[in-house]
Amino acid sequence: MFLLRDDISEIASLLDRGNIICYPTDTIWGIGCDALNEESINRISEIKGRTPDKGYVLLVSGIEMLKRYALRVHPRLETLLSFHTRPLTVIYDRAVGLPESVKAPDGSIAMRVASDQFCRELIETLGRPIVSTSANRSGEPFPPTFGAISSEILGAVDYVVKYRQDDKEPGEPSPIAKLDRHLELEFIRE
Repeated sequence: MFLLRDDISEIASLLDRGNIICYPTDTIWGIGCDALNEESINRISEIKGRTPDKGYVLLVSGIEMLKRYALRVHPRLETLLSFHTRPLTVIYDRAVGLPESVKAPDGSIAMRVASDQFCRELIETLGRPIVSTSANRSGEPFPPTFGAISSEILGAVDYVVKYRQDDKEPGEPSPIAKLDRHLELEFIRE
């Protein structure tokens, strides 16, 4: 499908029907799909050439959506996420209502409350989390701008979002952290 401009409701409809998109997140350009659609998740793994033994990062629209899928969101973490200004991906020990293919082998799940308005609106319109994985083949460097995404990746997805394609400011992946047993943030990627 070709849209002359981005229409969030149409993109959400594409995701709802199992399509894969390439889109700007609050960090870097990503490949995404409906996080509850196992077939679409498997297709993303094929596009990336990624083994199924790794989980995916999921984007949610806010704390309430996060709480629907993360089994426990500690109040300290909830407060941090409410006031944190930079995107932060957090690993939660267990999740509910999500396919196994988005989880790590130990059952944990990495989720981030999207700070980008476009992403939040898209997720809210879909009503479910969106998979967010960098728009590159597994093992290759992440694309810091839209122009760095390979034609192979762009040709493999069903829709490429037009929003922010002209941005020249390079993006960076978000830090990844989890709460340790002392309820302190332990950074896995800074």
